[in-house]
Amino acid sequence: MKYQALLKDTAAELAQHKLRTFLTLLGMIFGVGAVIAMLNIGEGAEREALKTIETMGLRNLIVEGKTFDEKTLLEQRKHSLGLTQSDMQTAVSTLPGITGFSAERSLDTYALLSHHAKSDAKAIGVSASYMELSNLAFAAGRNFTEQEDLYAAQVAVLGSQLAQTLFPEGNALGQPVKVNHVWLKVIGVLASRDQDQQEFQGIKLGGEQNQLFLPLNTATSRFRSLPLGAELSGFRLQLEDSEQTAMTARALDFLLKQRHKDIDDYQLVVPAALLAQQKQTQQIFNIVMSCVAGISLLVGGIGIMNIMLATVLERTKEIGLLRAVGATKRDIRLQFVAESFAIAIAGGILGILFGIILSELIAFYSEWAVSWSIPAIVLSFSICALIGIAFGVYPAIKASELDPITALQTD
Repeated sequence: MKYQALLKDTAAELAQHKLRTFLTLLGMIFGVGAVIAMLNIGEGAEREALKTIETMGLRNLIVEGKTFDEKTLLEQRKHSLGLTQSDMQTAVSTLPGITGFSAERSLDTYALLSHHAKSDAKAIGVSASYMELSNLAFAAGRNFTEQEDLYAAQVAVLGSQLAQTLFPEGNALGQPVKVNHVWLKVIGVLASRDQDQQEFQGIKLGGEQNQLFLPLNTATSRFRSLPLGAELSGFRLQLEDSEQTAMTARALDFLLKQRHKDIDDYQLVVPAALLAQQKQTQQIFNIVMSCVAGISLLVGGIGIMNIMLATVLERTKEIGLLRAVGATKRDIRLQFVAESFAIAIAGGILGILFGIILSELIAFYSEWAVSWSIPAIVLSFSICALIGIAFGVYPAIKASELDPITALQTD
């Protein structure tokens, strides 16, 4: 009964000064809302980035050829032929723990069309194992086989987006497509996935949904090479254990530097290292944004203390009367801490709603990903409640220490 009366008194006191209570709540609402919104957006960005990296294969090492102008290429070709199948085969036979590999060769695509439409997408010749190493699934049809690659079969696999462009009616399987001057038969269509980014941290990747894939030997034997072009535009190696990626990457880089005479004409991408770097970067971002948003909570706590100190001055005679009829110092402290805590709890609840709305608005207008973080909501609400108690203690002590006789005589 004592605590029920305390709650009723607290509610009545806060309701008596609605505008002042609401203005005090704003600091906590904005603080909690800002923490939740920033952490939710950060969580969403982290998950999107991690999904993108994971699609590259955490056990993979990816080597990509760099592009240069004709003058630079002419000078480089005196010392290095660029990426070659010999580079890949030497790496496979030299480095330990390699369980799979795939070569890639981008074509100079000036025409890509079907009987229904045309596209400005690119065609790329790949080994049969490319789809598996790139974590690409099929929505329809199949992948080309090693036998089809060996005999340069004129077959193709389309990305989901490209299939919709070239065949709006959805009947791509078995249909012919023309790449430059060569007709190919569609034998498979890739399944679409949530993200298909073209670039991440300055590294080109993805884009498979708007590409055409054909066997590597078909690309080599039936299409002309670019002047001064390398034999391969890239290749990837799959390791037995993701824990070996850092050490194997250093060995692969050393091997390629030796073969390319220290010519910087390739880029080595290590998805596992990108994953570790992204997690560390996101952790720092979350800490910084939480600290910035936490300042709003601190300001809100100062606002609570300010209002509670003003309330002590306003209710001095009431405090004296309560002491005169038997209220203890503990009762007075409990009353003021309860009011401060109630403001913080109300601000925390409204702040959660504000944070959810703010997250959705930011996601809608900026098209950023948002992922709900339950720990962020619990953390911000808990800090809000603790601030309500902490900043209410001093005014409560000040009120309880008032001399009853002096308080009663106060006008």
